[in-house]
Amino acid sequence: MKFIEEFRDKELCQRVLAKIKSYGFPAIFMEVCGTHTVSLFRFGIRQMLPPTIKVISGPGCPVCVTSQQDIENALALASLPNTILLTFGDMMKVPAKSGSLERKRAEGADVRVVYSPLDALKIAKNNPDKLCIFLAVGFETTAPATASSILRARDENLRNFKVFSLHKLIPPAMRAILEMGESKIQGFICPGHVSTIIGAKPYRFIPEEYGIPCVIAGFEPLDILQAIYMLMDMLDKGTSDVKIQYKRAVREEGNPLALEIMWKVFEEGDAVWRGLGYLPSTALKIREEFSDYDAMYLLKDMPVTEAEENPLCRCGEVIRGVAEPTECPLFKRVCNPSQPIGPCMVSSEGTCSAYYKYAPS
Repeated sequence: MKFIEEFRDKELCQRVLAKIKSYGFPAIFMEVCGTHTVSLFRFGIRQMLPPTIKVISGPGCPVCVTSQQDIENALALASLPNTILLTFGDMMKVPAKSGSLERKRAEGADVRVVYSPLDALKIAKNNPDKLCIFLAVGFETTAPATASSILRARDENLRNFKVFSLHKLIPPAMRAILEMGESKIQGFICPGHVSTIIGAKPYRFIPEEYGIPCVIAGFEPLDILQAIYMLMDMLDKGTSDVKIQYKRAVREEGNPLALEIMWKVFEEGDAVWRGLGYLPSTALKIREEFSDYDAMYLLKDMPVTEAEENPLCRCGEVIRGVAEPTECPLFKRVCNPSQPIGPCMVSSEGTCSAYYKYAPS
């Protein structure tokens, strides 16, 4: 199969791996994409690498970085009468003080799983007597599709469709992690999906201000190994740059049309990230001219449960790359995919979930 089998070629992977091993010095890299997290485990790449090279996971899972208060806000919106709350499946089980969306649905709320914002729009069209709220999570990858749904709702004068935007921007979160200085990162494997939209330019501050190399990588074994080799090569030469390994999907300038649609509807706003705290200008907030479609205003006069996190859950530290899931006292003991305590165990792209599924006991 073109574009898959050739990137899983065992002989090629072994040759790249031999080059990586030939450098002989230790390194710590962070991957910033939930799909990279899963690929590293699924293809056994972590086990292939020499023990001196460590790849840690960052804030690349949109469900995982959603704050506990935003989960409570979503639960409050789901409780509104005559309302359908529409969400991606991974959000259903995220636990909060007042329950989860899955439990809310069991109690009688109309909460439905959709696969795209356009699915949510279609449900709104088919239910004109209901208020339909799309819970929009994700980074620059999914934000253009959400923006497109709002533009279409406006063009069709669909008044019962609203969006609760929890979209966030990835590059500022990478800056926040570097500023914290906890994880001693020497290179980033930048997210392939996000980069198809934003391109390479938004990462340039990382080598320029911090002297840390970046490689935008695809998701197959050869992609990831080649990205690690490119990072090792820059470290060896004492250089730092933003390089694109995933050239079959990512262009330097990104996707101008998708960016135009995204920024037409959204503007930068402030956000609270799980594990990273309050970060200004890291959210995608719906512009005032589209406020008729912004569910945020519904929360203004609503009673919302104050968020409360389990003090033993270490999801925040896992997201920052300073703790591994196995260091959490809850991991596998009381926290598992059937009964998650934190979001990193809920999402299929969460680090705890990947450890639970793939890592040896």
